[in-house]
Amino acid sequence: MISRGGSNVIRFAFALVATLVLSSNAYSDDLLDWLQQEVMERSPAAETSSFSSENATLLTLESGETEMYPKISPNGKHLLVVSGKHNKNRVTRRLLENGDPLNVVTDDQRAFRSAAWHGPEHATFLSDRGGDLGVWQMGANGQGAVRRLARLTGEFVEMIVLDSGELIGVRLLPTSGLVRSGNVKMINQLDFKNWKIAGNETRLLHIGKNGEESSLTAGVNPSISPDGKSIVFSMQTGHSWHLFMVDVDGSNLIQLTNSNSIDVQPTWSPNGKWIAFTSNRGEAGAKIKKENWDVWMIRRDGQHLTRLTSDAAHDGAPAIGANGRVYYHSDRKVDRVAKKGMHAAGGTSGFHIWSLPLPAMVE
Repeated sequence: MISRGGSNVIRFAFALVATLVLSSNAYSDDLLDWLQQEVMERSPAAETSSFSSENATLLTLESGETEMYPKISPNGKHLLVVSGKHNKNRVTRRLLENGDPLNVVTDDQRAFRSAAWHGPEHATFLSDRGGDLGVWQMGANGQGAVRRLARLTGEFVEMIVLDSGELIGVRLLPTSGLVRSGNVKMINQLDFKNWKIAGNETRLLHIGKNGEESSLTAGVNPSISPDGKSIVFSMQTGHSWHLFMVDVDGSNLIQLTNSNSIDVQPTWSPNGKWIAFTSNRGEAGAKIKKENWDVWMIRRDGQHLTRLTSDAAHDGAPAIGANGRVYYHSDRKVDRVAKKGMHAAGGTSGFHIWSLPLPAMVE
């Protein structure tokens, strides 16, 4: 959290960020990095703590399969998981209790980045079925009719349907030329770094029920607070990525994290007090290892930065359950005991879903 003494630097930095954030030239990146360092040097270090990940429990393990991007249903009973095997990906529904697969929701390739819960019984996702891009809804149990909720103009990669029927989406803005269908296919494949879309910038848009669009800010990986009033998301500032929070109407933009790190894939706790995210940051003062990805948490006021996992694997895409556990995907090694307990035969490399108990300080 930034102190009052650093407020002048913050105001100046945000003024320049607003002007430069859509610029892709090297000068802008260097200037933004310098501003970020100035803010850090003039502000007290955020309180940082660590939490042991030795109690991590393997939740999903299918031989030769990858399971990524867990999303918890509003009633806390199920997960949406993006699963891949033999180069065939699909969105599946699983039991939160033990990770058992229940059914395939969709194999639409655009759903791999955009699938989300809409109430406890339905899933929404992007699809160009029917000839043009739109937001679609179907039963999470894979049954019933598939219904289009909205038609879209332009290229989107992430979409959230609010309870009001309004939309929060991430639109691609190509830095040169047009977004081609081949590129769309590529960016919708399973990828740990789902915040990086080569050759494109991203904008958060609010789309009303009448289709009217309002540009909110640059950014990616949006997540709506439980009360539906705030969006936490990641935005690039120079060569780093940080978490920001903004109201759904685009007002009250607040920066939550700093440091020369990449902070992405944020998600809310059920009570709206905490945010979990993926980061390559290290402990305070430690050198950042670019490919050391772990799960972190921070309060929505920017305080109590807490590291949940600490290992050499790629840990990311967290989801916080009301049962006091955090779920995430990881490519950490599966030992023999865990493999035997999951009754898996064959290869077990790649990403799978794991879970951890939350630290006691998280309410």
